[in-house]
Amino acid sequence: MSTPDSASSAASPASGDASGQAPQSSATTLGASERVVLEHLAQDFMRERRHERRWRTFFRWAWLILAVVVVFDFVVDRSAVSGKALPHTALIEVRGEIAPDSEASAEILLGALRSAFEDPSAQALVLRINSPGGSPVQAGILNDEIRRLKALHGKKVYAVVEDVCASGAYYLAVAADQIFVDKASLVGSVGVLMDGFGFTGAMEKLGIERRLLTAGENKGMLDPFSPQNEKQQAYAREMLKQIHAQFIEVVRQGRGDRLKETPETFSGLVWNGEDAVKLGLADAFGNLDYVAREVVKAEDVIDYTPRENVAERLAKRFGAAVGHGAVRALREWAPVR
Repeated sequence: MSTPDSASSAASPASGDASGQAPQSSATTLGASERVVLEHLAQDFMRERRHERRWRTFFRWAWLILAVVVVFDFVVDRSAVSGKALPHTALIEVRGEIAPDSEASAEILLGALRSAFEDPSAQALVLRINSPGGSPVQAGILNDEIRRLKALHGKKVYAVVEDVCASGAYYLAVAADQIFVDKASLVGSVGVLMDGFGFTGAMEKLGIERRLLTAGENKGMLDPFSPQNEKQQAYAREMLKQIHAQFIEVVRQGRGDRLKETPETFSGLVWNGEDAVKLGLADAFGNLDYVAREVVKAEDVIDYTPRENVAERLAKRFGAAVGHGAVRALREWAPVR
């Protein structure tokens, strides 16, 4: 009798122990998973904080360096300006294409021209030219302004040609009182052009149909994908003739009696420096140093050409670096957020 009771009593605690162990194991498992999640969250939080600290440090140093460079550049500019107190030859470089968005645009060079003419220590201005030409509008604006400033300030202007002074560049050069060249310089190209392509034959072979809708019969004039229109071509030629006539008039005004006109003078041909002098398109041989020393009689040359300073270059690079860093940071943070 006692034996079954004892067995039953003995079995009872064992059963109770088994039922008690199950919740303890579940709690332990749940606690471990929570710790893993918390650890991941803590790691992500610490990683984000480290990124933030790095960016704050980067920005502080970058702004400090930029401020130092700006101050240094300002001091250098001030010292350059103070150096203009002595009599000197003012220099403006005209390099590359003369176009609205180029370094030789009217917008960029006009301010330099005014600064050079207004500086009482600048004895004369030299335009050092190395350009194949460009926009007749930009060249015309510069030509007009040089002539106006010469009359206003009574200073001489000399053009010094290096490799090329053609088309719009020569349009600009004739505003000078004298033009100096090298024997091998290329000078002239007094002409106007309008170029393009025609693709109608290629479209026919490929079976492509041009569908052009316009309001105004000449709105699509000289469209490269449409057949040529004789009336529109004649209009374009007449327009080019008018611009060419304006160019010729500017050259005649600038060169005056020195110009020895021939049937080829305004044909668009380019001459070497030696022939340019013979034809009156240029005056003499000489470089910048020669003109400053022997003609202007002021050997010190100060460059008034607008240039991108160190601060501007650094600011652009800094902006690009910030953009690149921001994109990279966003990519790294994307999985976290």
